[in-house]
Amino acid sequence: MSAQTGFELFPDRTVVALRVNGELRDKATTVTEADTVEAVTIESQDGLSILRHSTAHVAAQAVQSINPEAKLGIGPPITDGFYYDFDVETPFTLDELKAIEKEMERIIRSGQRFVRRVVTEAEARAEFAGEPYKLELIGLKGHETGTAQFESSEAVEVGGSELTVYDNVDSASGETVWKDLCRGPHLPNTGAIRNGFALMRVAAAYWRGSEKNKQLQRIYGTAWPSKEELRAYQTRLEEAAKRDHRKLGQELDLFSFPEEIGSGLAVFHPKGGIIRAEIENYMRQRLIAYDYELVNTPHITKAHLYEISGHLQWYKEGMFPPMHLDEEVDAEGNVVKQGQDYYLKPMNCPMHNLIFRARGRSYRELPLRLAEFGTVYRYEKSGVLAGLTRVRGLTQDDAHIYVTPEQVKGEIASQLDFVLETLRGYGLDDFYLELSTRDPEKSVGTDEAWEEATATLRQVALESGLDLVDDPGGAAFYGPKISVQARDAIGRTWQLSTVQLDFNQPELFELRYAAADGTQQQPVMIHRALLGSIERFFAILLEHYAGAFPVWLSPVQVVGIPVAEEYADYLGELVARLKGEGVRAQLDSSDDRMQKKIRTHTQQKVPFMLIAGEQDRAAGTVSFRFRDGRQENGLAIEEAVRRIHDSITTKVQV
Repeated sequence: MSAQTGFELFPDRTVVALRVNGELRDKATTVTEADTVEAVTIESQDGLSILRHSTAHVAAQAVQSINPEAKLGIGPPITDGFYYDFDVETPFTLDELKAIEKEMERIIRSGQRFVRRVVTEAEARAEFAGEPYKLELIGLKGHETGTAQFESSEAVEVGGSELTVYDNVDSASGETVWKDLCRGPHLPNTGAIRNGFALMRVAAAYWRGSEKNKQLQRIYGTAWPSKEELRAYQTRLEEAAKRDHRKLGQELDLFSFPEEIGSGLAVFHPKGGIIRAEIENYMRQRLIAYDYELVNTPHITKAHLYEISGHLQWYKEGMFPPMHLDEEVDAEGNVVKQGQDYYLKPMNCPMHNLIFRARGRSYRELPLRLAEFGTVYRYEKSGVLAGLTRVRGLTQDDAHIYVTPEQVKGEIASQLDFVLETLRGYGLDDFYLELSTRDPEKSVGTDEAWEEATATLRQVALESGLDLVDDPGGAAFYGPKISVQARDAIGRTWQLSTVQLDFNQPELFELRYAAADGTQQQPVMIHRALLGSIERFFAILLEHYAGAFPVWLSPVQVVGIPVAEEYADYLGELVARLKGEGVRAQLDSSDDRMQKKIRTHTQQKVPFMLIAGEQDRAAGTVSFRFRDGRQENGLAIEEAVRRIHDSITTKVQV
């Protein structure tokens, strides 16, 4: 074919951009028959990102149209939406957001074209002389597009090895009415945004994520190909708000974050403690069934341990500051014994390596699977703390498996089976896999070891039959990983289990085992976290079930409600029997009326309520009421007991 633009190749308006030789380009791009060209539709993931980034530009244009003194930060697409940062004198108000939306509607209706042009650094600095944050971004030019370092930095707004500006050109006059420094690509014109957008909220954000920089105002928004899809998204948000684990945790009296203890440090109340114990107990059963050995390690350690492992080199910013201990001084203040730095542990793996190294090991012991519910501490910035999903003190269901090189593939496949089977036991069953690969700027070990480890993980992941998505540069510094992504009851995706290969720590800790030929060989190490952390998994399950846990996880499984006080003894005997058989049962002998008792325990998500009056006492029956309002009257006591036990042992939802 002769040279053609994307508009000529793909006249369909649902095609909003091109992928040319593997790179995203504007639809106006000219291509030849030597190019490999794919259409990018607005419904695709790339198309949605382009839609949202273009909407971010329109939002910024609207802000500066209303407030010309506003200075521009950055406006990238994010999951389900976008944001744009502004330096303004006063925070945005709700009324201002409405005015900005109205101005965005005008810009969208005008059908301004997004036009890309390449500029020199001098030209860019001249054009954006009044935009201090854009001038700073211009200095980031030169990173290679596509690298993990580039994609994770604000340089994504600039344009790789060249600087590019996107002009918003009036469709009637041909005049540029607004412009932004940006890599793109963008929609052909603002009209393609249509009416599937909304501004959501405002937050404060430090420029480039550093507390050392000025705090800007961040406008969050969302954009979808149609109004119907926008409404469906807003409905999902409403449902997610109802399920927010922080809200449910308070309503159901499960956990709290006392100010006296500190940010990101949770305490679990009695009901939350029961749920947490059940989560852990089931996990322990699974560990024993899969030949794990349970270990326990301290919460603090000397700094040298994390110097060996590399964490002080690669992870120090995520660790709490050291405690300098054991120093001794004489009466004159002279140091007679040097002290040492101790750290709260952020990871369990170095201590597990010491357990492996504590005595000689034989190949006959491998695979050696060490597991621990190990509490670790990570110094998360206060701005990213979020209930139980992002905390500073967390308990990992951590495991480290030591294998011979020949056992690697089989063990990883076995661990993946173990992970998926166990997660299904908690009621999660919609999964896909993600493969995180090496970040060359933040990793240790040889290219060959990384390539071998990555290829092995990819093969196991593909053989699982689950969908596999790549996460370039997302691996930890010591090895690639497979992560299990689970979808909850309302379709949100959560990263849960991880299986990581590590050829490096065994070398750093000089781990050895006696091989069959009598030589000393280095084992391969597999890091396996199934739940991620107990705290985060607790939050995920709480939101997944909207607080209405399956009977086996419910803190109170049965409540006895007498119709009148005279029937309390009758139900009390049944409650006592159930408690003796291990059921978490209670008798509500309060002075509240029966209907109020039913309403109270329904709001507390109790699975079963056993109600009894004169007719039940005479017949040896109960009314069996479910938390959704269903009720069966005149159920024999033995049948009621059987149903309760069956629902617990089979882990069903009721």
